[in-house]
Amino acid sequence: MISSRFVICFLSLIFISASAQTEKDSLNMKLTILFQNQPLVLEQRYVSEKDTLQITMVKFYLSNVELIYTDGTSFAEKNSYHLIDASDTNSMHFKLLNPKKKSLLKVRFAIGVDSLASTSGALSGNLDPSKGMYWAWQSGYINMKIEGKSNLCTTRKNQFHFHLGGYLKPYNALRTVEIPIKEQWFDRNQLQLVMDLSSFFKAIDLKQTNSVMSPSKKTMELADVTALLFRIE
Repeated sequence: MISSRFVICFLSLIFISASAQTEKDSLNMKLTILFQNQPLVLEQRYVSEKDTLQITMVKFYLSNVELIYTDGTSFAEKNSYHLIDASDTNSMHFKLLNPKKKSLLKVRFAIGVDSLASTSGALSGNLDPSKGMYWAWQSGYINMKIEGKSNLCTTRKNQFHFHLGGYLKPYNALRTVEIPIKEQWFDRNQLQLVMDLSSFFKAIDLKQTNSVMSPSKKTMELADVTALLFRIE
């Protein structure tokens, strides 16, 4: 008769083997948000020649992740909706399961939520409206939220609010980002994605623009800026 100890050991070996295989057949995506060439610290006061700035919130959807290989094939993640929250370190990394072990040519992803998900009604997980990133059926999801304070803002408590989203024409704020991979496929199974938030504030004048809270022409302009914030290191 097989002992319970043997069964436990056997099942443990199966679990370890399966976990090792999953780790081998996965690619870790790690995101770092920078400001002034350093990892962003929420609520920290950043001083420049013209401004004193505090960033209190950065949240956005990174979706439709796809790996494109040098042989012309690709790997697209299913149900690919990742809510990145600067206040939650656990949201800053995720795994792509079962990518092909081939030389990478580029990585492609979207900033925001596509029209299909926006019109699908109440969803769960990262798309749950309780996450605070959903306006309504007509406006859809907020693709990116950036909030904080600046001495350039003449608003109450010098606050700025950028809620960028919308999926209906002419205000479809979804933006696709495509980044070339400079290295061949490597032994380490990780891609380091960097978001340089400083570039966002260099592209706007907080004296003139400090509150965007609904789909609009200005939203489209700022959505274009967000697509330029990312690189891979």
